[in-house]
Amino acid sequence: MNKFITINFIQKELMSECSSFGYVDDETSRRMWWSALEVIQKEFLIEHFQSGGIWVAAPLPALNEKKYLNKFNGWLWAPEGFPYFKNIKSKCLPYTQSQVNSGRFPYINNYKVLNLNINDGFEPFLMIITPTFQCVLTISGEKDKKVLIMRNDEITLKKVIELIDMKLIQDNLQESKNFQQQLKSLGELSFNNKFSNNFWPSLSIKLARLIPNITFQTSIKEHSNKTLQISEAKLLEAISHEVRTPLSTIRTLISSTLKKYRMDEPIRNRLIEIDNECTEQIDRFGLIFNAAELVNSTFNPSQQLTGIDLGEILRKLSPSWVKQLKRRGIKLKIDIPDELPEVLSNSEKLELMLRGLIDKNTRGLKEGSILTLELRPAGQKLKLQLIVNAKDINGKEKNKFDGSDIGPVLNWNPQTGSLQLSQSATQKLLASLGGRVARRKDSGLTVFFPISDID
Repeated sequence: MNKFITINFIQKELMSECSSFGYVDDETSRRMWWSALEVIQKEFLIEHFQSGGIWVAAPLPALNEKKYLNKFNGWLWAPEGFPYFKNIKSKCLPYTQSQVNSGRFPYINNYKVLNLNINDGFEPFLMIITPTFQCVLTISGEKDKKVLIMRNDEITLKKVIELIDMKLIQDNLQESKNFQQQLKSLGELSFNNKFSNNFWPSLSIKLARLIPNITFQTSIKEHSNKTLQISEAKLLEAISHEVRTPLSTIRTLISSTLKKYRMDEPIRNRLIEIDNECTEQIDRFGLIFNAAELVNSTFNPSQQLTGIDLGEILRKLSPSWVKQLKRRGIKLKIDIPDELPEVLSNSEKLELMLRGLIDKNTRGLKEGSILTLELRPAGQKLKLQLIVNAKDINGKEKNKFDGSDIGPVLNWNPQTGSLQLSQSATQKLLASLGGRVARRKDSGLTVFFPISDID
């Protein structure tokens, strides 16, 4: 009887063969996953890659070392949000139709991308096979009851290879033939049974080094967690600054070029598009910086709130939003009455926050989706609603996948491949700007702002 093979099915098979587990929450499992990847690549695989090999992964190409990607052949099941992996120019991220200089980007595109379906799930999976080193690494389990699984025994590996081949036959028969051919080219495999004895101690050391100041006093556990959050927030502040600085330089150079030189209209339009993209990314990382700063600070920014015209701010920003969303085939509807009272907030930071909310609620939406922006009085407050009508490929309404939090500030969405503010960070940042977030049952967001009583 033929089975329908999914990544999720393979992960459950691996989990069923393990006798005991140490369950962890979602966030901890991700930390273990990334640490395990680093341990495998930097401490073990480094001695076994010269003879070549193969890798299979989902939903991201978990290997990040160029030397491995160049030497190995791979198969990646990726979600629809990663179209740039499907092109030979995938060595240049983000994906672009422009010509790529292969000398500047010396990655060899040795992997085939297949579509990740809804039944595959989004838990990470990686299998590496070389003549002298083999392992399967994955996360499995229910929400906040996850397990990191690493297997390298001959019986399990042969079973997983068989299941992967069955899935390839389902999804792409030619790739199954390629997979079998590459597997045979490796020759007789020498199974490294000692690897598991060294892997888990190395992973434990790696994880221990992530929090060097931990103590055994339960009374300061909350303080330790806060310290870790502040450390992550400081790192995000630094990263945000480093990202925005070169983007701002690029914008300055584009502006100077547009003013000083005459050029064909298509080239001018292309530079303007690049400038717009830089602006959007500067705003995104500026918002991340503000959120990280808020986590890292004991200062109460609500003391700086003043009376502002929220309706006027929305009208001022809406033309740029319309253009931005139109490029992606998304329609923006604005519904703002005249003569609304002022609200208490911070004008400059609120504008940045509003841009972030538009980006957060539209990223990953299909062409034909609609975002409605509605502002209404609600007692002693103004109610701002962002209502999303998302469409799938058939034009039907579709619920958005919210992704998962990876710390106090950021949220990772595997369907779109984007980092955004987490729900908690969004709420805290809006609270610092006078807003109170109300959760919506459908797709979208509702924020209440207090009316200014300066009169």
